[in-house]
Amino acid sequence: MKLFTIPNIMTLCNLLCGCVGIVFVFEGNLLWASYLIFIAGILDFLDGFVARLLKQHSEIGKQLDSLADMVTFGVLPSFIVAKLIQLSTQENTILSDLVPSNLLSQTHLPTLAYSAFILALFSCLRLAKFNIDTRQSDSFIGVPTPANAFVVAAFPLIIKFNSEYAFLILNSTFLIAYTLIMSYLLISEIPLFALKFKSFSWASNQIKYIFLILSVILLLSLKFLAIPLIIFLYIILSVINNLLPKNS
Repeated sequence: MKLFTIPNIMTLCNLLCGCVGIVFVFEGNLLWASYLIFIAGILDFLDGFVARLLKQHSEIGKQLDSLADMVTFGVLPSFIVAKLIQLSTQENTILSDLVPSNLLSQTHLPTLAYSAFILALFSCLRLAKFNIDTRQSDSFIGVPTPANAFVVAAFPLIIKFNSEYAFLILNSTFLIAYTLIMSYLLISEIPLFALKFKSFSWASNQIKYIFLILSVILLLSLKFLAIPLIIFLYIILSVINNLLPKNS
């Protein structure tokens, strides 16, 4: 049993991003906590790619990937949402509170903020379900945990770099509603397409190309605000794709 293969080391780096990201949340540095989720997302993609390239697939690698994802894409996003709920309940919140602040790191979380950890619980259920669900080899059933993590990671970045929309994010009602809706979507039975290409023809990948083109347009025009919209677009296009007649 080989533990320290290149793909496994990359997965452990994903886990390290999650651990350090949680520390950043405790310190009040939500921006770097968000950046680490995106860095981990790249590592999460590359470890599978490298495993296929080097033919180093293993059962331990599969289990390790889920354990790392639980921390980075389940627990860390919950801490970010909890801190954002805390910020939303404070008067005169300023954007500088997204970087290290003694006030932010030392203030106790309000009771309401603990609802954010529902995301961690449902992310755990999602990952456990994914590991034994043979239907999810070429597509997804329910929203993948990294997709939720990317949306949450975008929240502090929207507040900082799309500040005109900060009022949407710094709203405890919105954050709790997001937590409940996304928790359901994580374990839902909604089939979602995967960005895997068996060929590059337009006919067989139409919905994927439309999604990629619209995603690029959104990113160029809306910056970080585009990320939650892209995930929403992904869900909507998947539902539309499910309704289209399939070629026999």
